[in-house]
Amino acid sequence: MTGDAAMLEVGRIVRPHGLRGQVVVALLTNRTERLDPGSVLYTEAGPLEVASSKAQGHDRWLVSFAGVDDRNAAEALGQGILRAPPLPEDGTLWVHELVGSEVFELDGTPRGVVTDVQANPASDLLVLEGGALVPLHFVVECRDGRVSIECPPGLFEL
Repeated sequence: MTGDAAMLEVGRIVRPHGLRGQVVVALLTNRTERLDPGSVLYTEAGPLEVASSKAQGHDRWLVSFAGVDDRNAAEALGQGILRAPPLPEDGTLWVHELVGSEVFELDGTPRGVVTDVQANPASDLLVLEGGALVPLHFVVECRDGRVSIECPPGLFEL
């Protein structure tokens, strides 16, 4: 796998399929172009180039990788995690960009550093050092390691 810490988990190999080296992949992203022919996905064992893919339901794909030509080669892939670098998407906040960022209110009041992003049904939460939680919908801007938030009075006084 590459040494890039910004790699995103985009899918996983579920199992081999048939005798020609195809595998079933569970895609964990809505960006189906990750499985376009020529795309490269990274595993612990190294890069895999997509030779072909075909949807098998809403999140399952039948995928052939270059150089994986028979069932034995497909079985050798195991149930590996598939990673890829982020794709540019305007207006999208990426967890790897948020973690480590400094958080400030719009008036400049510092609120700490983001240590994690926690999934939550209503709104994902920024977890700040010290344990404060900030709903992601309070984020106004994220740029160059700085997150600006607009939150209701008293959020940090609990």
